[in-house]
Amino acid sequence: MTALSDAPLPLVEQFQFGLDAPICLTWELTYACNLSCVHCLSSSGRRDPRELSTAECKALIDEFERMQIFYVNIGGGEPTVRPDFWELVDYATEHHVGVKFSTNGVKITPTVAAQLAASDYVDVQISLDGATAEINDVVRGPGSYDTAIRAMENLKAAGFRGFKISVVMTRENVGQLDAFKAIADRYDAQLRITRLRPSGRGADVWDDLHVTAEQQRELYDWLVAHGENVLTGDSFFHLAGFGDGAMPGLNLCGAGRVVCLVDPVGDVYACPFAIHENFLAGNVRDTDGFRGVWQTSELFTELRQPQTGGACSSCSAFDSCRGGCMAAKFFTGLPLDGPDPECVKGHGERMLTLVDRTGAPKPSLDHSHRTTRTPRRTPVTVTLSTSRPLTPPAAADRACDENPLAGFRPA
Repeated sequence: MTALSDAPLPLVEQFQFGLDAPICLTWELTYACNLSCVHCLSSSGRRDPRELSTAECKALIDEFERMQIFYVNIGGGEPTVRPDFWELVDYATEHHVGVKFSTNGVKITPTVAAQLAASDYVDVQISLDGATAEINDVVRGPGSYDTAIRAMENLKAAGFRGFKISVVMTRENVGQLDAFKAIADRYDAQLRITRLRPSGRGADVWDDLHVTAEQQRELYDWLVAHGENVLTGDSFFHLAGFGDGAMPGLNLCGAGRVVCLVDPVGDVYACPFAIHENFLAGNVRDTDGFRGVWQTSELFTELRQPQTGGACSSCSAFDSCRGGCMAAKFFTGLPLDGPDPECVKGHGERMLTLVDRTGAPKPSLDHSHRTTRTPRRTPVTVTLSTSRPLTPPAAADRACDENPLAGFRPA
């Protein structure tokens, strides 16, 4: 994997100018899902009849192999409900493309768990948003807690060590961090916590569910004290503004630089949390395929230009948080060069009071089981330069778990 520019720069600094292939590629195979989680970033539920065929998916995997994309993060929707899911997983691993897939656990039977445990190139991430059914099922739906726990039991019984338990942090479950860690330890799993973004259906519940300022400090202190073996998926670098300790992960927004999303119909977005026409770079069905979109799209070229800090550049914490999350700002109606809505210095919260949030952008697509979205309340509620290639990670390294650098090293 090489850079898109020629001037030599330190590896991490170069990331802001883009790689010739993404390090973290999220691929949503289907919008179909048996659940209807209130915070679903892709508003999943119903299958899109235009989704890529099996043959098109395999051709895309071939392209990933040629581009030396070492790992893909497969999601949805619930990817395991797609009839050809296991066929595509096998095809990817046979073509040197490792797979990590996210699931609510509905298809993780004892037999499937045993098959997964036998593979060195497939990782599994079970979604759980409450350490108790009472908290989890309000967000993910009745019975979803039991489904997830049953999947974990099956994976442990099959000898699958180190699978992930993925938790979206909300104001309802921050107080359960120790309990989540205990569940992970019980099943020989690894806890992964991520941030609630106001994306997809999450835009409708963000005001009610995103962590409070006091809870952000609680979360930060817990990560500093207990987070050595907890993955964050590069979700919380905005908390580095507290200044008492560095947060893990890449210290800048990687959208269109080292990360992107391919959706079920082949559309390529700059970020998994920014499924909106403003961040649509192209489609893998275009003449030059995924490579052409990634390397030459106008949007990605623009994102790889030197960025200014805007309103945040004079803040003492800017070098730590870099202004925070692009998607969080966009879907709350804040300017992209402004502060993160959850800025720990309070700048985002103050700016939110100054903008008309009734005009905040809405997701471009909605695949929810219901035919109409829950009405929003007012305001909204509830380019590198190095000739040294990168070598792929060992099978045990799960790229993108901790940060886009995880498992990679200069050759």
